[in-house]
Amino acid sequence: MPHHEMIDLNIDGMTCASCVSRVEKALGSVAGVLKADVNLATKTARVEVTESSVKAADLITAVDDVGYGATLVIQGAGMRQTTERAQKRASKALALAMMAMVLVSPFLFGMAGMAFGLDLMPPPAAQFALATLVQFGLGWRFYVSAWKALRSGVATMDLLVALGTTAAYGLSLYIWQISDLEHHTIHLQFESASVVIAFVLLGKWLEERATSETTSAIAALGRLSPSEARRVRDGVETMVALDAVRVGDTVMVRSGETIPVDGVIVEGTASVDESMVTGESLPVSRVKGDAVIGGTVNLDGLLIVETRSIGAETTLARIIRLVESAQASKAPVQKLVDRISAVFVPIVLIIAVLTFFGGVFVDKGAEQALINAVSVLVIACPCALGLATPTAILAGTGIAARFGILVRDAAALERAAGVTKVVFDKTGTLTTGHPVVTAVETSAAMTPDQAIRLAAALEAGSEHPLAKAIRQEAEHRGVTAENLVADFKTIVGGITGTIGGQSVVFGNRACVEALKIATGDLLPKADYFASEGRGISWLADRGTGKALAIIAFSDVAKDTARSAVAALKAMGITPVMLTGDGQGAADQIARNVGIESVFAEIKPAEKASTIATLKEQGGIIAMVGDGVNDAPALAAADVGIAMGSGTAVAIETAGITLMRSDPRMVSDAIRLSKRVVMTIRTGLFWAFAYNVIGIPLAAMGVLSPVFAGAAMALSSVSVVGNALTLRLWRPQAND
Repeated sequence: MPHHEMIDLNIDGMTCASCVSRVEKALGSVAGVLKADVNLATKTARVEVTESSVKAADLITAVDDVGYGATLVIQGAGMRQTTERAQKRASKALALAMMAMVLVSPFLFGMAGMAFGLDLMPPPAAQFALATLVQFGLGWRFYVSAWKALRSGVATMDLLVALGTTAAYGLSLYIWQISDLEHHTIHLQFESASVVIAFVLLGKWLEERATSETTSAIAALGRLSPSEARRVRDGVETMVALDAVRVGDTVMVRSGETIPVDGVIVEGTASVDESMVTGESLPVSRVKGDAVIGGTVNLDGLLIVETRSIGAETTLARIIRLVESAQASKAPVQKLVDRISAVFVPIVLIIAVLTFFGGVFVDKGAEQALINAVSVLVIACPCALGLATPTAILAGTGIAARFGILVRDAAALERAAGVTKVVFDKTGTLTTGHPVVTAVETSAAMTPDQAIRLAAALEAGSEHPLAKAIRQEAEHRGVTAENLVADFKTIVGGITGTIGGQSVVFGNRACVEALKIATGDLLPKADYFASEGRGISWLADRGTGKALAIIAFSDVAKDTARSAVAALKAMGITPVMLTGDGQGAADQIARNVGIESVFAEIKPAEKASTIATLKEQGGIIAMVGDGVNDAPALAAADVGIAMGSGTAVAIETAGITLMRSDPRMVSDAIRLSKRVVMTIRTGLFWAFAYNVIGIPLAAMGVLSPVFAGAAMALSSVSVVGNALTLRLWRPQAND
């Protein structure tokens, strides 16, 4: 199979959805290009090519040939470049809009006077001078773009604006020349052409400004990483550039400083603010041995961190890379919009011609017929159509990343909105993923606290998960374990030692049976716990040969699991649990969290086939797992959701990655996807509604060119503003 690679380009000169189609067609015509996705909101293109045959220069030439500009995106600086370019475009658009509004202000003043029956318009010569400056000065960009479009045999928004305003300007010259020059009360149409251009430029500024704001959340991520780090070598602290830090170096992070690298704490304890990376609103405690993420903030304490990842391999860099990829992708619904946009402008040109000749035919007069045709040309702008989807994707993926929800591409987001079943892997998603003590049963000769004290003493030096669970239980009970254990030995299935003169053994059932320990009335209780899927350890006195206690362990449900399942049910989504554990343990967890549908004793290789079976039953299936062990099942599902780890494998493979192990984030991700899809549909509705309503009104002469221009500008601004409402979204998992 040939190797493919991605080439990202910045595209200059695009103004509408027709431009997008035109650039995509040009890029697609280059030999070796497999796919080209152009994003109107970010003014970028992502091109998938066969590595050996396509150079960036070939793509740039293809874009230049159809009248647009292209530059290569610097590797690793995509979001920074996109943000900077958006800010520059917004600044330039503001300058043009302000100049236009100043030049047309006499026209606006005169139009206001007309509403009250007053003639406040400037003299014809002044109107001509102002209109000429606007038409061929500030409006020259429309002519350049229109000419390039015509050379390529396509029609764009700029062509509509150029044709419409030129027609109004030419009509004004004609009326002026055939009228009495001594009387300037004659109504010319210079204001129609000039004010339309001013409104278009004003709308473009508002659009550019709003579009740049859609990238603000992810741009903030790019600013998290500091430029320097306090490296420690041979006990000496040195401030160095972050690029100089290598894997294995230790860095010191003082209170209030940003952690510069991904690493592991080798010394110190601190509360860390991880909100900008994981979405966790509350600070988390980090101690020796814990992993920390570069870009998070040390709120208190002093940390010494051993570097594990740097540069492009850090969690923050991978997050930014993933969100950039998602924002450059296209949602499936955009394909329909692209097909409509490709024929939209030619259809509008036909409607404008029919409007003119129709007006002449019904004896409205050539002047009024031309004005109506100009109104049709001006109002029918496909900008809003082209912006509805990408701006919503931009805003949605940005706000998702801010709260620890990473979306791989727009298609995953759109699919997630229609999920009908969510399949949870049990361990680590619905449960804590590690055993805890859930029951202590003792003989008459011992109390539960005494049993825990002895077991904790024997397990004092072990890192086994059950040993950690015993020590945690001892701490919870306020029990202090004995410090000295004599004659400690590891035996088959357990451990033994002497504590305070008493020889005790702690192990599994096979171990105590091998030692001929009398289990007494503890055996039925042990069998009952085992039937529930709990792990059992026995504590016995080797001297008397009698069992003293049984300690039951199980992997318990997370505190938030039940509310997470309830949230899905409230959305009409069916939760399902999938696990390799026995039926008893699976049923117990399912009852605790409120899941009725359980698949137990499923081997890892069988998980994907189980997902396939559920898909055959109908609906859209989401699979929630850890992103590594559950990779086949995640791939088999319609939407794969990797939870909690933020590992490279999870981020690079899952459709959606949740940066925290909170199952409530599953419903949050689906809620957000529904909100994004609804925002896209709302934006498209308004974009179509403006044209469906506006074009007939313009053709009938109800809308003048000036009002048509204002409506056209408003359509784009309203669609982008609609997308910006996504920034108000908040996850329930943070409540």
